[in-house]
Amino acid sequence: MRLDQFLRASRLVLRRTVAQELCEAGAVSVGGTTARSSRNVREGDEITVRRRGSALTVRVRTVPQTKQVSRSDAPSLYEIISDIRLDEE
Repeated sequence: MRLDQFLRASRLVLRRTVAQELCEAGAVSVGGTTARSSRNVREGDEITVRRRGSALTVRVRTVPQTKQVSRSDAPSLYEIISDIRLDEE
């Protein structure tokens, strides 16, 4: 599954176009490397999403077979490793 589709399916990002824009801006990294929206996501990947003074890092538990995932099942796709608030003073 593509990175932008996974971010949408897991509800880490609300819209796929927003996920694509974050990837283009260099705000999404997989395994510490800036990732394009077309990158394939695999189980065990660590994804970091940086936006508006925060950095969320998650580890992929499972990759869904379909693009549509129910709201209740979305959190089971990943585990949160860290959720850091960045102070930009």
